[in-house]
Amino acid sequence: MHVSPEEFLSGIAGFLGSYYLLLAVMNGIAALYVWQKLGRGGLAICWTAVSALFLICSALGYSGSPAWVRPITMPEMIREFVDGRLANAVVYSLGTLSGLVVLYLFREFFVRPVVAWVALNLSLLAMGMSIVDQEFAAIVTKADNVPIVAMVFLLGFFTWLAGYRAVRNDRRLEEGLEPLEKLDDEKVLVWPDLVYTEMICMVVLTAILILWAIGLQAPLEAPASSVKTPNPSKAPWYFLGLQEMLVYFDPWMAGVVLPSLVVFGLMAIPFLDFNKEGNGYYTIKQRKFAYIVFQIGFLEIWVTLIVLGTFLRGPNWNLFGPYEFWDPHKVEALNNVDLSQYFWVKMLGMARPSAPEGAEFGTQILWIMWREMPGIVLTVAYLLVLPPVMALTVLRKFFVKMGFIRFMVLSNLLLMMAILPIKMALRWTINLKYIISIPEYFLNL
Repeated sequence: MHVSPEEFLSGIAGFLGSYYLLLAVMNGIAALYVWQKLGRGGLAICWTAVSALFLICSALGYSGSPAWVRPITMPEMIREFVDGRLANAVVYSLGTLSGLVVLYLFREFFVRPVVAWVALNLSLLAMGMSIVDQEFAAIVTKADNVPIVAMVFLLGFFTWLAGYRAVRNDRRLEEGLEPLEKLDDEKVLVWPDLVYTEMICMVVLTAILILWAIGLQAPLEAPASSVKTPNPSKAPWYFLGLQEMLVYFDPWMAGVVLPSLVVFGLMAIPFLDFNKEGNGYYTIKQRKFAYIVFQIGFLEIWVTLIVLGTFLRGPNWNLFGPYEFWDPHKVEALNNVDLSQYFWVKMLGMARPSAPEGAEFGTQILWIMWREMPGIVLTVAYLLVLPPVMALTVLRKFFVKMGFIRFMVLSNLLLMMAILPIKMALRWTINLKYIISIPEYFLNL
C-alpha cells in the first residue's frame, strides 16, 4: 500500500535515524579499537570521520522531512539504471559470477580487514540510502524477508572470515610455519568449556528471539483459499532456490533429482577426496579445486537463486528491479521452444515425427524416441562421452589418482551440477525450453 512521500518518511524516520546512529557507533568503536589496540592513529581518525558522517546522516534521517532526507537518498538516476539495465536474470547471474571470480583472483587484497570494513560500510550505506525508496523498503522490511537480509550479511562475514584465515595460512605454509589452527590446539573438555559456551549462546539467542518477536509482527496472512491465492506464491526462503529452478526444469528434476544429487554428492565427498592436505585448517592453495567447486555450487548456484527468488521475483514470478513497483499486470512475452522443434521444424523444415493414430504402446514409444533423438543423443554424449574426455585432458591428474569408478562418480556429479547454468544460458540465448520433451508421460529435461 503506497502513501505520500511525507507520510512514508515520517513513518520510517525513527528507524532510519536509529539505523545511521548504529552505524556511527559501530565505526566509533572501530576507531577506538584501531587507536588503542593497533596503535594506528591515522586510520582511527579516518573511522572517526566516518562515524561523524553517519551521525549527520542520523540527524537527517530522524527529521523525516523529504528535503532533509534527500541527501541520504539513493539518486534516481542510479535507481533507474539498476531497474532498467541490471534487473534481469542474465546480468544478475553473470554479475554475481564475475564478482566471485574477482574476489577469488584478488583475495589477498579483499580479505584485508580494512578493505572488508570499507566494503561493509559501503553496503550498509547503500542499504540505508535505498530504504528511503518505498518499493525497496516494502521488500526488505517485510517480516518474512528481514531475517534473509541479516543472513546475507552474516554469510558475507563468515565467507570473508574463512578466506582471511585461509590466506594467512597459505602465507604461513609458504614460509614453513604451521597454520594458525595448530597454534591453538590445546585440548578442550566438553564439560565445562563447551557446555558453558553453548548455554551462553542459548540464553543470548533466546533473548534475541524474544526481542525479535516483540519488534516484528508474525507474517501471518488470511486463511488459505482455493479461489484467491497469493501472487506471487513463494515457498519458504530455504526452498526458493528450488522454486527458481522450476523456471528452467520440470518439478521432478528441480524438486527431486537435483536436490537428491546434492545430498548424494555431500555424502560422497569423504570417498572421493584424495587430497590429504588442508585437513583441520583453512587453506585455498592446497585445495583449490574443492574450494572453487564449493564456492560456485553453494554461493553462485544456490545462494544467489535464493536471493533472486526472495527480493527480485514478484507477481506472476516476473523479475522486478529492487526499486520497481510490483505490478501484477506486467507481462513478459516468451516463446520457448523445445530442442526437437528446433531440429525438425526450424533446421529440417518438416513436422516433428509422430506415431500413427491408434498405434500400439511400443510403437508410440519408438516414435517418441525418434522425435526426441537429438536431445537423447546430446544427453547421452554429455554424461557418457564428456567424462572420458575430461579424464584425458583437464582432469587427467584426478583420473590417475582416483581411479575409474571414483572419477566417473566425481565427473558425473560435476556435470549434473553444471546442468543448471547450462540450461539457464540456453534459455537466455535461444529460448530453449526442454532438451528432451516427452509431455505424453510428463518426462521433460
